[in-house]
Amino acid sequence: MTPRLAWPASVWPMLVGAVTAVFLAQAAFSKDKLTDFDRPAAIPFPAETPYTPERAELGRKLFFDPQLSADGATSCAACHQPDKGFEDGQKTAAGLRGRTLERHTPTLWNVAIQTALFWDGRSHSLEDQALRPVSNTVEMNLDLDRLVSRLSAEAEYVEAFATAFPDTPAISPDTISRAIATYERTLISPPSAFDAYVAGDADALSPAAKRGFELFTGRAKCSTCHSGWAFTDGGFHDIGLTDDDLGRGALTLRKFDEHRFRTPTLRELTSRAPYMHDGSLATLKAVVDHYADHRKTRLFSLGPVKLSPEERADIVAFLLSLDSTVP
Repeated sequence: MTPRLAWPASVWPMLVGAVTAVFLAQAAFSKDKLTDFDRPAAIPFPAETPYTPERAELGRKLFFDPQLSADGATSCAACHQPDKGFEDGQKTAAGLRGRTLERHTPTLWNVAIQTALFWDGRSHSLEDQALRPVSNTVEMNLDLDRLVSRLSAEAEYVEAFATAFPDTPAISPDTISRAIATYERTLISPPSAFDAYVAGDADALSPAAKRGFELFTGRAKCSTCHSGWAFTDGGFHDIGLTDDDLGRGALTLRKFDEHRFRTPTLRELTSRAPYMHDGSLATLKAVVDHYADHRKTRLFSLGPVKLSPEERADIVAFLLSLDSTVP
């Protein structure tokens, strides 16, 4: 007789939650409805900080200003480089004085739609996220009061903040973070060949990319997590990498969350290598091979998928169609 697993009572709610999440993600998507992938009509901005050109421009200036670091040499853009998909091209991020950090720099493309930031979801808004690296002692290591003093000493910044925040013109951590968050919300990935396909151009995708799309949204089950126009459900999943990083589990201290990381957008992938939260996979082919062959099985990790070499190449062709720089 095959032995039955006797799960502790405390595990059942987590199991039910995991199964329900997967079911809802699959049920919500119909591969016959390309409208599921329509681009948004507008960027979502919070009511308390609506978009203005002045706020966005101030946020852009702050984002590229190395004064936001203790040594005056490191800006937000040092790690989130526009020509590298707002990542840095390194396996894992570099901290202060070249210190190697544990995780890969996450992209900022399409963060406007995210409700949890960082790989482990520790921040629930861009405003909260914006200054965490600035004050983090191993990243930019700048005391926020010192940052305010630096910016307040420059007439150009004093005027820019007064224009961007006329109701609260004094420079503060709050207005600094709101300005940066406003700029970051404008980082919406440009239209790609796939968007033309969704809009009705049947010839916008190659035959291989079309086959890859069918696999992506069908048997390969990629769209279970990579859903919607930005190809992310905003959730957290264990994708079976072999590193020891507990991911969200280190934050929540729940067994269910161990090794789970936020689903990244799949837009603009060609400039964002290497891939995964640990930067361990150098190419898109390696990523697809990982899901087909190399996943480590854990209690709450995603299951395996069988793919032929031709099917793997088709999925890569589809992923390339999500990049605005690929014809």
